[in-house]
Amino acid sequence: MQAKQQKAGAKSGLTLLQSIPMFAGLPDAQLEQISRMAVSRKVARNTTIVYVGDSTDSLFVIVSGSAKVMNRDPEGNEVILCFLNEGECFGEMGLIDGSPRSADVVANEACELLVIAKSDLMKALAENLDLCLNIMKSLVLRLREANRKIESLALMDVYGRVAKLLLDLSEKENGIRTIRRKITKQDMAKMVGASREMVSRVMKDLERSGYIRVEAGRIVLNED
Repeated sequence: MQAKQQKAGAKSGLTLLQSIPMFAGLPDAQLEQISRMAVSRKVARNTTIVYVGDSTDSLFVIVSGSAKVMNRDPEGNEVILCFLNEGECFGEMGLIDGSPRSADVVANEACELLVIAKSDLMKALAENLDLCLNIMKSLVLRLREANRKIESLALMDVYGRVAKLLLDLSEKENGIRTIRRKITKQDMAKMVGASREMVSRVMKDLERSGYIRVEAGRIVLNED
């Protein structure tokens, strides 16, 4: 399905930008300027939004939906580096150092995106220190998460890596830690560096031992 693209309206764009961490603290006049630059784009599930090696010419902001950042080795084996959710951005690294896209980004579900051209974003960065600091914070968070992932791959067995992944993906709802995001065992395997069969075995063991329970549309983590 071809992506649908249109200019974001100033009012709706302003409302969206106000809710996105990267643009926190910016004055309304600056947000209005950025919203006029932004283009709204809708993509279907499983659409590749950017490809590794593409030239970096824009920043993407996820308004709704989620996406996965992926890479492949020469044999075609895939690894999922991370998931990106509503309010998160991608493409900022290449805008800063001028390098091509370092990974594929694929819509994990239907997504609405805001796309801001490199020239427009660079102009906004030159005019606003808060935006520069927010992008720096975003990059630091990505680096910390990468360090944690490297540590888990080096020091944990598959059982521990799956358990940590479930914890990382979960959110508190009324005091209960749950995972509502749709994630397949194949995707989990690509995130923890194991086979799908091994991940299925660990999930069954966690469920049988009472650490998790799988309900309609969600996974519940039992913390007792």
